Amino acid sequence: MIVKNAEFETSIKDIKGYSNTDLPEIAISGKSNVGKSSLINFLAGQRRLAYTSKKPGKTRLINFFKFNGSFYLVDLPGYGFSKVSKEEKASWNAMVEDYFKETKQLKLLLVLLDIRHDPTPDDMQMIAYASFYGIPCALIATKADKIAKSKRKNVLAHIRKITGMVGFEMAAVSAQGKFGEEDLLSIMEKYLI
Repeated sequence: MIVKNAEFETSIKDIKGYSNTDLPEIAISGKSNVGKSSLINFLAGQRRLAYTSKKPGKTRLINFFKFNGSFYLVDLPGYGFSKVSKEEKASWNAMVEDYFKETKQLKLLLVLLDIRHDPTPDDMQMIAYASFYGIPCALIATKADKIAKSKRKNVLAHIRKITGMVGFEMAAVSAQGKFGEEDLLSIMEKYLI
């Protein structure tokens, strides 16, 4: 797949604002500061399509980005951010769960994991949510430029073992190092057909 254009479409706080009935969706989830917004910008070939920040917890709504006029990348709020109230965390969880329950267009969930760290209990919970709702899931190891290329294959195998995601799609990417885009787009394309 080649990305020719991408644009921000809308943000929603709750499912009442959800209106997509036509285009397939691929959702992006991950711990706060794992690089969701950077990945969206990388795939779009734009520097500021999705807002990035050094501070975690900036994505607090569900954001829809239209790619090639034919599908949405859906940026979900990050999880595991400790500097917000329990009430706000609970509202984010409810927002994501409501989205999973209501969407009829979600074709794939990309669970982003920092390649330098083992998956967290929150990552495992997100994988479990996807399984519960019957949503196909792929693991995307971000910040892959932070470890040696020779170690990436072993780290991916380690992540696969910990998560139990045998046979699932996986890719190592780096928005900063500008690699892994083709592998990720190839995974996405399989689910958009």
